[in-house]
Amino acid sequence: MWDSLLGPDQTCPRGRDSAFRTIETIERAMFAVIADGGRQFRIQEGETFLIDYREGAEAGAAIQFEQVLLANGGGPSEIGTPAISGAIVEATVVRPKVNGPKLEIGKFRKRKNSRRHTGHRQHYTSVRVTAIKVPGLKIAEKAEKKSASAK
Repeated sequence: MWDSLLGPDQTCPRGRDSAFRTIETIERAMFAVIADGGRQFRIQEGETFLIDYREGAEAGAAIQFEQVLLANGGGPSEIGTPAISGAIVEATVVRPKVNGPKLEIGKFRKRKNSRRHTGHRQHYTSVRVTAIKVPGLKIAEKAEKKSASAK
């Protein structure tokens, strides 16, 4: 359902079901968990994801998320109580308005000749993470894989 709405590097805005996640995970050491719009998102640099619609947002505009709940640089995690003080995730708006899937609601009462049909389509804003800044977080370097011929 979300495949037609999202690009190859975007995730479902609710993130509940792994079947809806369409991102090709980029091998990076650093990730963060942010809170926005009453939901939590696990993000990495360069990842594009959908947030609630921001009125007045324009393509290319910068957005900062200050509610960083957890950050990991490949080593021990930095966990906030409830948020990490001084941590900021910077993002840019890719598409200011993205329409979600159409939800159709039909109500029917038998033997009363009563039918009602309504619908709803949620709006989202697509953003791409440009930087994750967490003061004091140690970023571990990944060791290169040894080739089989090096034995």
